[in-house]
Amino acid sequence: MSSQTTRKKAVQAYRQRLKERGWVRLEVQTSKEDAPLIRHITQALRSDPVRAAQLRRHLHRLIDPAPHADLKALLASAPLDGIDLSRRQDRGREVDL
Repeated sequence: MSSQTTRKKAVQAYRQRLKERGWVRLEVQTSKEDAPLIRHITQALRSDPVRAAQLRRHLHRLIDPAPHADLKALLASAPLDGIDLSRRQDRGREVDL
């Protein structure tokens, strides 16, 4: 077996082990100045579970400050005082069949 084939099999086995652990491989393109920051973030997310949970919450708040609520919860929290929500019944147009 050639060294290239051996290397390819080793990489495939490594990636399979990562997949079994729930990890995914990503390719990210960023500016040169942001690269160290991205590396630090990914290292923090994979190293300590407590720190990772805190970092995730913080990043979610920074990136997407509005939590995604379902429609029912959104409507329940909406200020609807003084708004007339009644509507007339429209039975459509009369059709002669």
